[in-house]
Amino acid sequence: MKQSIKNEFFKITHQKITWIAPILILCLMMLSRAFIGNSEQRLLIMATYNSGEWILLALIIVCSTVLSMEYQYHTILLTIYKAPNRFQVFASKLLVISIYNLFLHFLAIIFTLLLQLTPLKAHVSWLIINKYSQSLVINMLNTTLIDLVASTLIVSLIFLSSSLIKSNSIVITINLAIVFMGQTASSQLLNTNAHLLNLVKWNPLNMYNLTAQYYNYAVYHDTSHLTNIELLLGTLIYTAIFLILGYYLFRKKKF
Repeated sequence: MKQSIKNEFFKITHQKITWIAPILILCLMMLSRAFIGNSEQRLLIMATYNSGEWILLALIIVCSTVLSMEYQYHTILLTIYKAPNRFQVFASKLLVISIYNLFLHFLAIIFTLLLQLTPLKAHVSWLIINKYSQSLVINMLNTTLIDLVASTLIVSLIFLSSSLIKSNSIVITINLAIVFMGQTASSQLLNTNAHLLNLVKWNPLNMYNLTAQYYNYAVYHDTSHLTNIELLLGTLIYTAIFLILGYYLFRKKKF
């Protein structure tokens, strides 16, 4: 298992996009810091300057590239040959991508702390009481933890779609569409099926409201029709389902 993990770390660290992504995330966070008004600064800090959206973008590109390119060029055959079983290969890839996900979220917190030191906007006290009767810094840390769960959902979906589709570009396109259009699609689905609201509100696309609803409950609760706890539970369940399906397809896949 150790060797499989080392191999996966080697692959991901030798992809240029792995190191370009954090720089792009920082640039986009700086734009949020510069162009959004002072009245929204607490909300932006709590959301680490909308880093969650850009982290998802980075994960989709990096994760899809690492997985799909191996399938597309059949280099996965050597990886499987060297490992005792396919589960070890699948688990190693998932672990390394999860560590990269954690790394990006850690960087987002560091970038937020640094951006607060810049003179672009008025500074906000980290200890000021904000949402949920918590200090702003606790709000930010909780939002980051919740976004880790939400981003793991898209990682599980990438593993599933990569096992179904060989083309890297198609996998990236599908997952980008889900991330950036999923909330709108879910909202339309709920609006057009109001008589089935109690059932339809549990659709997987609705779970992508988790992070946004936590830091802006008043706006997103009317869209999701679920509480924070319900969204968290749904996200965990769908993550488990997608990972199980992804592994099943990976185990049965003929390369």
